[in-house]
Amino acid sequence: MNIPNVLTLARVAFIPLLVVLFYLPFNWSMPLAAGLFALASMTDWLDGYLARRWNQSTPFGAFLDPVADKLMVVVALALLIERYDTLILTLPALVIIGREIVISALREWMAEMGKRGLVAVSWIGKLKTTLQMVALLILLALPPTHEIALLGVVVLYVAAALTLWSMIQYLKAAWPHLSRSM
Repeated sequence: MNIPNVLTLARVAFIPLLVVLFYLPFNWSMPLAAGLFALASMTDWLDGYLARRWNQSTPFGAFLDPVADKLMVVVALALLIERYDTLILTLPALVIIGREIVISALREWMAEMGKRGLVAVSWIGKLKTTLQMVALLILLALPPTHEIALLGVVVLYVAAALTLWSMIQYLKAAWPHLSRSM
């Protein structure tokens, strides 16, 4: 067990706390839930940085890091779908969740074929993740009626568009191997 793996495990442990904070009936609960989400997002960056810098990458960390990221994002999106209770937020949230499932399955399958590098994280994926985190932070911190919450929804739509674009890029890169397996 090393510090990058502990940070990743902390991100998983933050998930139930995020849910509890989200539902607390206090004015400070939404900003605190958003702050916890921001902390989790920072640990995502930090654990990867430290693992590379200290040469502490492990198979466990390589497995758990993307799982922790996806769990945190999916839980945040599910909470926001309930809070907004509208197609305007549900649509991009479901696009993002669906893409995460497809790409996770694609990466696993390509890894089994020894071709994981074909679906490695790209700059589009990193930009998508950054915008997604910004959108979720805004949307978790503010009630739907707040005028800045609209900015969060717009950024979420941009992230969803990049999500589709990156998924298409990953599928195109993997298509020759996928089509041979049919």
